[in-house]
Amino acid sequence: MPEDLYQTLGVNRQSDKDEIQKAYRKLARKYHPDMNQNDEKSREKFKRVQEAYDVLSDPDKRAAYDRYGADFEKVRSSGFNPAAGAGGASFEGLDLEQIFGGARGGGGGFQNGFSDFFEQLMGSGAGGGGRGAGGAGGGRRTRQAAPTVGENIRHELRIPLKKALTGGQHEFYLPADAGQQKIAFSVPPGIESGSKMRLRGKGYASASGGPAGDLILVIHVDEHPLIRRQGKNLVITLPVTLKEATLGAKVDVPTPKGALTMTVPPGSSGGRRLRLKGQGVDDGRGPAGDILIELQIALPEKIDESAKELIEQFDAAHPLSPRSQLSW
Repeated sequence: MPEDLYQTLGVNRQSDKDEIQKAYRKLARKYHPDMNQNDEKSREKFKRVQEAYDVLSDPDKRAAYDRYGADFEKVRSSGFNPAAGAGGASFEGLDLEQIFGGARGGGGGFQNGFSDFFEQLMGSGAGGGGRGAGGAGGGRRTRQAAPTVGENIRHELRIPLKKALTGGQHEFYLPADAGQQKIAFSVPPGIESGSKMRLRGKGYASASGGPAGDLILVIHVDEHPLIRRQGKNLVITLPVTLKEATLGAKVDVPTPKGALTMTVPPGSSGGRRLRLKGQGVDDGRGPAGDILIELQIALPEKIDESAKELIEQFDAAHPLSPRSQLSW
């Protein structure tokens, strides 16, 4: 039996949109694959939480789910409008055999029983062809179910930070349970972690000859130990030597468009920020962001006695009080 979507998010059926969103964010953080490396149970739980939120955050999908439960997608795909309510529901174009299954039992069962029901409800002519006097049958016409769309595939995909920033072609293989097919698609520049992409017709094939479903990609961007994204800006922690920080130097800085040479001013302390204007994320929507450089002075773990003496001499010649303002 499918898990109740409200129970998946830990909310009740009267919860409003804000409560549902709050519950989703809490669970998404808890079970996110980045927070649970190599934990398959957490990964599956994250997928169920995401699927539950996709339905319950959409008013139309939620209304259909509240009314039809796990079969709501079949009802929606048939063309039936659940939002019309019980009094205004329209059965135009609705294939009940497609939603509830074909004939049940060996001798007609569901299919014939439903035809009988509509004949009793609407008159002997409702079944098409009618029945003759005395019960002589004129042959009941059975409506053929329309081909249905194949099911969608949901796949979480990790891509390198550089590919997320610059965009371009990307290839990967779906897992065995999803057909293990090779997928090639174009990554838009500047895509953010958590974004979704829909690839039409790349889902499961239809069992009834209809179009294939779609492939829903949930993008996760790999983290970098020295580069992080803040909106359209990139913050780069740039390690420099003591000599470079003290005397100044020209150093290469990686940008999405290639390496740039920048100047580290003499006398730069660790934590100093420098800015490269317009060299950050460029997603094609408005001006590009900036790159913010945070200097980090790199020191050797061990130094010899002669180096220690030089440092002592330097400190004596250039006395500082770096913590003078560190008070309440």
